[in-house]
Amino acid sequence: MATQDLRAVPAPAADPVTRAEVEDFLINEAALLDEWKLEEWLTLVADDGRYLVPSLDSPDSDHRTALFLISDDRRNLGSRVKQLLSRTTWAEFPRSRTRRLVSNVRILERTGDQVKVTANFAVWRFQHDATDCYVGRYVHLLVRSPDGGLLFRERRAILDLESLRPHGKVSFIL
Repeated sequence: MATQDLRAVPAPAADPVTRAEVEDFLINEAALLDEWKLEEWLTLVADDGRYLVPSLDSPDSDHRTALFLISDDRRNLGSRVKQLLSRTTWAEFPRSRTRRLVSNVRILERTGDQVKVTANFAVWRFQHDATDCYVGRYVHLLVRSPDGGLLFRERRAILDLESLRPHGKVSFIL
């Protein structure tokens, strides 16, 4: 009986990412952020992941060549989460209460091991007797994790606001 060369057998293709799977992922992510479970949320970001919030006047710019409101790699994002969970971030002490709505989830393209998706969002922020609403769209690059779930390779929150007033800042994760 001849032995089979296992290296010659192609690996099974990963299951294609579905819109429903992306929608569930984004809804669960929103719940983690609203509940301030930021350490759990951070596990949804790939090791090579980025969190991006482009400037309001140049939403489609490249983070490598333009100024962004936020342009964090995984290491900086870990530091941001640590600061937000401590009492040292004055803009989030006390913590804001937020409520997120995510809708209109669409898969835009599939390239190699990643899928590009978009969704609309509205995030209401309640703090110090004030209510602010951040509205925009997400454009994400998602990849499969080793356990088969989804991870952010790039998480881009594009705000539709004309200015950050009356907000003046983005001190929490959109």
